Amino acid sequence: MIRGIDRRLALAGGLSLVAGCGSTAGPPSRAPAWGRPARVVSLNPCLDVILVEVADRAQIGALSHYARDDYGSTIADIARTLPFTYESAEEVIALRPDLVLTGRHSSLATRNALARLDIPTALFGVPNTVEESLEQVREVARLVGHPQRGERLIGRIERALAAAAPAPQAERLSALVFMPGGFASGPGTLMDEMMTRMGLINAASRYGLRRSMNVPLELVIADPPDVLLAGEPYPGAPSWAERVMEHPALARVAGDMRRAVFPERLLFCGGPVLIQTAAVLARARDAALGRAA
Repeated sequence: MIRGIDRRLALAGGLSLVAGCGSTAGPPSRAPAWGRPARVVSLNPCLDVILVEVADRAQIGALSHYARDDYGSTIADIARTLPFTYESAEEVIALRPDLVLTGRHSSLATRNALARLDIPTALFGVPNTVEESLEQVREVARLVGHPQRGERLIGRIERALAAAAPAPQAERLSALVFMPGGFASGPGTLMDEMMTRMGLINAASRYGLRRSMNVPLELVIADPPDVLLAGEPYPGAPSWAERVMEHPALARVAGDMRRAVFPERLLFCGGPVLIQTAAVLARARDAALGRAA
């Protein structure tokens, strides 16, 4: 099981909520020319979560092994009932896929091997906005031959975001989402937009972050956010944010921050994961406002 920074790098196709660079999917590298593919393999966990929503179960040749991780995946229960790979070229080729969905951080050796064998692949980047994320849903659905399912999923996501949005005149609170290792999402990321949509001001900007990077403890002490969203601890170990909150230097400001749990599994992907992300952010916002009242 991969944790912390190594996990973030591994998941990156990936790191839609936290990445500070990259783009959404462009034209597929070599999409199948004969219509609906019979066997689709995904090498990326963020494409996994879209694929299980828009493809027939029989179409799914395999998901990435990350999709089975209870801690890091929103579809672990479903993923454990489906085949998976560790992203090696040998595994993928043996499945004889009609289409392989890959991210820019998927194994380059595997992607090159698929290209040499002329196996149709679609290469996706990292969406930095909600609109780019929805377009990624639309493109995956189109590639697997179920565009109408993509539109239905987009509708569900848009309705969930609208339902979780704050009232027009609601008070806006500052918030900071801590990732493993103390990293936070800066401006121009999907997480930053989601926080804004949910009526939260991303405190990372006032700490000077221009991308996803570590937030110095001194800045948090000097100017604590209204809401601190931290991940769930691993079994037997506290989260980084919990260790920070126990730091003696934070004792005098810890009471000024409302704590809320933000599961790590919501940090990595957009698409249908945005439904859960919006709900968690909205609950944290409402709880903090209720406490202040």
